[in-house]
Amino acid sequence: MRLVGFAWILAALALPAPAASAPSTVSGYVRNSAGTGQMGAVVQLLGARTAVAVTVFTDDHGFFSAGGLVPGLYQVKVSAPSFLPSLLENVNLRGGTHRILNVTLNTLWEAVLSLPRRQTQASDEDDWKWTLRSAANRPILRMRDGAPLVVVSDGRGRNGALTTARVAFVAGATSDGFTGGANDMRTVFSVERSLFSSGTLSFNGNVGYGGGSPATVLRTAYSHQMANGSRPEIGFTMRRFALPDTVLHNANLQALALSAGDNFVIGDALEINVGSELQSIQFMGHATTARPFGSADLHLSPNTTIEYRYATSRPDARLAKGYDSAPADMSEAEPRMTINSFTPAVERARHQELSVSQRINQTSVQLAVYSDRVSNTALTGVGDASAQLGDVLPDVYSGSFSYRGAALNTRGVRLVVQQKLPSDLTATLAYGYGGVLDAPANLHWDELEPALHNARRHALTAKLSGKIPGARTSWTTSYKWTSAHALTPVDMFNTSAGQSEPYLNLFVRQPIPGASSVGRMEALLEVRNLLAQGYLPLLSQDGQTLYLVQASRSIRGGVGFTF
Repeated sequence: MRLVGFAWILAALALPAPAASAPSTVSGYVRNSAGTGQMGAVVQLLGARTAVAVTVFTDDHGFFSAGGLVPGLYQVKVSAPSFLPSLLENVNLRGGTHRILNVTLNTLWEAVLSLPRRQTQASDEDDWKWTLRSAANRPILRMRDGAPLVVVSDGRGRNGALTTARVAFVAGATSDGFTGGANDMRTVFSVERSLFSSGTLSFNGNVGYGGGSPATVLRTAYSHQMANGSRPEIGFTMRRFALPDTVLHNANLQALALSAGDNFVIGDALEINVGSELQSIQFMGHATTARPFGSADLHLSPNTTIEYRYATSRPDARLAKGYDSAPADMSEAEPRMTINSFTPAVERARHQELSVSQRINQTSVQLAVYSDRVSNTALTGVGDASAQLGDVLPDVYSGSFSYRGAALNTRGVRLVVQQKLPSDLTATLAYGYGGVLDAPANLHWDELEPALHNARRHALTAKLSGKIPGARTSWTTSYKWTSAHALTPVDMFNTSAGQSEPYLNLFVRQPIPGASSVGRMEALLEVRNLLAQGYLPLLSQDGQTLYLVQASRSIRGGVGFTF
């Protein structure tokens, strides 16, 4: 035995020295559970000795190959649209070797089926039909055995069903430094459950897989219809955005929000909606803020309404589309954070509005006046802002960054006209006049802060939406023009029918035939600021060109399932 061991030592010493440090190669196939190769899957290899991940894509047979790798331990992440990501840890590559990896990707439904079913008694069989499970911070809905595409099957249809669910897989185009965009892949889901005949329990989330760490938004809420007509609701929201230490050290953003609201009617003419949200934010320190909101609608007649509205946070512009395809990124989600000299700040706002709405046959008209006060205004930018770290908050999920702007104080007016047209078309025309933040073009970065100022702008919005009867396609296209350059939208708290994101936008929902047995399946497409308008160029400290924008150009698409 000693002679054998000595021989192995001599053989090892006889190996040439460069063999241990020779480059390594990894190749293999990415397939689904049926063994079909997946084209376009993203394979990322991150080694302990390297700071930059190696990214390759599979061909039309699902084959991938990566060469010239430094020997050592690697983490291999494989992801593809409509599949849950797969992570292989501690993959050891020796010098001069060629390792083969075969990866099988599973869908959400296949992962659900692999979960063990908990034993339940007959008494609670009708209570909870889903539970939240976690696998690497990814939510998985548990469903009944033998029915992978149905959350609950109780013999009811979608209208009035005890439980309804919706799942979407969304991905965006990669940012090229000039345009922002959600370049990660994410899962958007929601579940609603009727309780006690007059209550509704909902749970929804938005979970991404890009940027090295998942961005997560989860919300659960319960509302109850009271006998007097009021409908109180209480909700809890958790948001988490993780930034790599190479961007900002220990700069993970975690926000917990507890909200409560109520809606009730007084005397069959006055409708009151009031509530508040308490946010607890952990980001380079700790901050707590309250976000009250409320509205009072006086119905003078069935066709005439006077409304007063108060808000302290920007509205979600995507809810009007009927489907929340917005990414869980820091540029479009509350709380809006910025930093200056590594000091964090939360955007704080106060919006008051008084409006009169009148409906005449198929035409609706609204006239409104408003007053806005916004401090620590979060401006959106695109480009490589690494030279400005400490003064900008980069967002690896949307390829953009946030910059702390000056305070915005303005009063404005809005006029909206909406007309129902034949063939299921709706045309909307809106005019707005109010204050914005602006700055001259072609400034150096150091000149930006003192150059920001309040300015008055006109805005004109044209929006057209409808459905194609045969194809059942739902679509909305809009264009919002501004009279001169602006870094913030005119009337940014607008929630009327004339609300639109800046410049040219398109949103399409296309039902996919043949999915009626498992619910409704839709293809989703969203394009924002298609022409990349409203970009303000700035020269950074390292000579790079950065842009401040009202809305960055982005393209998102995906597939949604409704049960």
